[in-house]
Amino acid sequence: MTNAQTRYAVDPTTAKGFDTETLRDHFHVGDLFTPGEITLVYSHYDRLILGSVVPDGAPLTLDAVPETGTASILERREMGILSLADRGKVTVGGETHEMARGEILYVGMGSGPLTFAEGRFYVLSAPAHRTCPTRLVRIADARRVEMGARETANERVIIQFLHPEVLDTCQLVMGYTQFAEGSVWNTMPAHLHDRRMEAYLYFDMPKDARVFHLMGTPDQTRHIVMANEEAVISPPWSIHAGAGTASYTFCWAMAGDNVDFTDMDMVPMDALR
Repeated sequence: MTNAQTRYAVDPTTAKGFDTETLRDHFHVGDLFTPGEITLVYSHYDRLILGSVVPDGAPLTLDAVPETGTASILERREMGILSLADRGKVTVGGETHEMARGEILYVGMGSGPLTFAEGRFYVLSAPAHRTCPTRLVRIADARRVEMGARETANERVIIQFLHPEVLDTCQLVMGYTQFAEGSVWNTMPAHLHDRRMEAYLYFDMPKDARVFHLMGTPDQTRHIVMANEEAVISPPWSIHAGAGTASYTFCWAMAGDNVDFTDMDMVPMDALR
């Protein structure tokens, strides 16, 4: 079973008038990872699709999605698939990929339907204009960038999987960030990248923990309270930062004009309101 919904783009002037419920309706993505279902959200920000696939005793096939207007979801798209289970199995293009927890499978444009036989998956898909080779990126093959410090509560490692120094993609950039014990701040000082949108999935959180995800223009910040395995859509005009009540991991993904991970416009702390 595939459930899909559409989220339309919102301009920053309109967004600053939203109350909590309306802000969540537009940018927060909950109710993911339902056993036996494929759940997708089609965002009008750079046409990114994000969602989950959870086989429950029977394979699930991801193929036609009416929101894309194509015969198959990958006809004019590429995809990144993060395994959140100890074992996962995805078949695409006649090849079966057995995945361990934390590995990411990149699937190129035109690869056809995908069958998920077992596991628990977070999926992201962006439009593509060329085909890049499908490849399973294991944790040992990813690029690691150590950042932050214990003194500023942001000691972390950025693990880059779909990144120009790891493999070739059309426009999708994807990986995740893990925090050292006791560190809770991500991406602060904040930044913008008006040329690309971004989406976060917060996971590996205790059941009673929460992350306060910060968004909005630098002079009109807002927050969304996030629980484990919930996602948030970040518009190109918005900052995207946060702090948690405990350490956590978040999967980040970007789509837009380029695949330059460092293409960001830093926001001075004294500019935040």
